[in-house]
Amino acid sequence: MAKNQTSTIELQVELDENKIPEKLFWTAQDGDVTNEEAKAMMLSVWNAKKKETLRIDLWTKDMPVNEMKVFFYQTLVAMSDTFHRATQDEKMTATMKDFCDYFAEKLELKK
Repeated sequence: MAKNQTSTIELQVELDENKIPEKLFWTAQDGDVTNEEAKAMMLSVWNAKKKETLRIDLWTKDMPVNEMKVFFYQTLVAMSDTFHRATQDEKMTATMKDFCDYFAEKLELKK
């Protein structure tokens, strides 16, 4: 019987004296990422027993608001793509993409 492989993703958060994130770093050895700095992150984990999503949303105190808006937009687009890959639901994916376009338009992200 073959042994299952494992992969580790590490997150490191440097906090100030008030426990506000100052720096975020992540490592994913299988992705050739080592101690890469980030300004924001969102992690969602599905708890199958409780049938609920657990989340960690972090951003550094120097994350500019205009970049946060782009981060959210790009995350929503990526979630639409992931939703399609997971469900093959064309109609809802199109609806989600329409919302992404609306979101970008209202935030004036697309010129």
